[in-house]
Amino acid sequence: MQSINPTTGQIIKEYPEHSLAECYDILLKVDKAWESWKSTAFSERARLIKQVARELLAQRDQYARLITQEMGKIIKTARAEVEKCALICDYYADHAAAMLADEAIPLETGRCFVTFEPIGAVLGIMPWNFPFWQVCRFAVPLLMAGNAGVLKHASNVCGCALALEDIFRRAGFPENLFRTVLIPGNQVEPLIAHPLIKGVALTGSEAAGSQVAATAGRYLKKTVMELGGSDPFIVLEDADFDLCSTLAVKARMQNAGQTCIAAKRFIVVEKVAAAFEARHQEIIENLVVGDPLEPGTNLGPLARNDLRQQLHQQVHDSIRLGARLVTGGKSLEGPGFYYAPTILADVKKGMPVYDQETFGPVSAIITVQDEAEALAVANDSPYGLGASIWTQDLARGERLARRIESGTVVVNTLTKSDPRLPFGGVKKSGYGRELSHYGLKEFVNIKTIYIA
Repeated sequence: MQSINPTTGQIIKEYPEHSLAECYDILLKVDKAWESWKSTAFSERARLIKQVARELLAQRDQYARLITQEMGKIIKTARAEVEKCALICDYYADHAAAMLADEAIPLETGRCFVTFEPIGAVLGIMPWNFPFWQVCRFAVPLLMAGNAGVLKHASNVCGCALALEDIFRRAGFPENLFRTVLIPGNQVEPLIAHPLIKGVALTGSEAAGSQVAATAGRYLKKTVMELGGSDPFIVLEDADFDLCSTLAVKARMQNAGQTCIAAKRFIVVEKVAAAFEARHQEIIENLVVGDPLEPGTNLGPLARNDLRQQLHQQVHDSIRLGARLVTGGKSLEGPGFYYAPTILADVKKGMPVYDQETFGPVSAIITVQDEAEALAVANDSPYGLGASIWTQDLARGERLARRIESGTVVVNTLTKSDPRLPFGGVKKSGYGRELSHYGLKEFVNIKTIYIA
């Protein structure tokens, strides 16, 4: 397995894959560690999770540089990612015990209560685009609930995977409670089938989610799926134009557009469409594309060359079907996997940038007549992960938010994940929830105890 620097295209390091026998041995060790961990007091779990936060912050710059080198994220957002991982540690350390406390159910003929008990080892199949945050989002609530974790990370971020395993170990967790397996995606089925794996959490593509869910279903394993998105960014005629124009670029171009909840379809009412397009182009063409380790860079490379080729094909096919190229639309010359920040306008149904998820710095502008058409276009998608509405009429914004088919809808701000808020999607964006008390309870036995 190779870690390749997307800024240069050069190999950073090669990692030997685990054999299936080695994976099974790891599962046995994880299960043994869980046998004592499941009865560990919440206070001790919280103490260790807070130590993870301290470990992350103490080596923030080192971990941020590793993230940038392996997947191309600009360094300042890589630092912010590490800091956010520390935040989720503190959140669950402070609140998990109360969230998982026994819940009394009043009955006339006896005492009844519900407990939330750990189930064992859960397999996390995690993506490369937020290589630390996505793993912590999976692992921290899992461990606080008394479970154990097995991480199968994306193959291009093996360094991040092993660093995370080491962080939990150095924080004082049992030696094998959280382990990484280095295997390609096509070898994950035997792990899902293994009786010591009690559930599977996946963040990734629709195709990967479908395959993993089908496999887990054959073995009756609980799954949580956070899959792709094609988030609508609805600009109404009464939007704060300066605010939404500025944040629109951030909403699309963050992480070089490689974010499930990045705005991808800009649905703009006709009255302000020309002005929005012009302002969007002006800001995008002034972005600094370059070395993600340089502090002045706004946009780094895509994580892999095959992803860049796939994105360009989506752009090319959309132009062939009638989309108007405003700016960009090409790979950039030189080393690394850079793609020019791109705007396509006059986007219609049937074009890839309308119908599919685009994972890169490409904005698709869709002009609509009014609010009703904006809502119809927003819901005209197989995905439903996040959405944003821009209007100064807050009652109007709430009314529309209730009608959008999405796991999260925000008004006059950017869609983002927050430990306090449940996160997940509907339709082909997946099912189940992460974060908040909802995510904490996904992989527990919700047990009813009735004493007559």
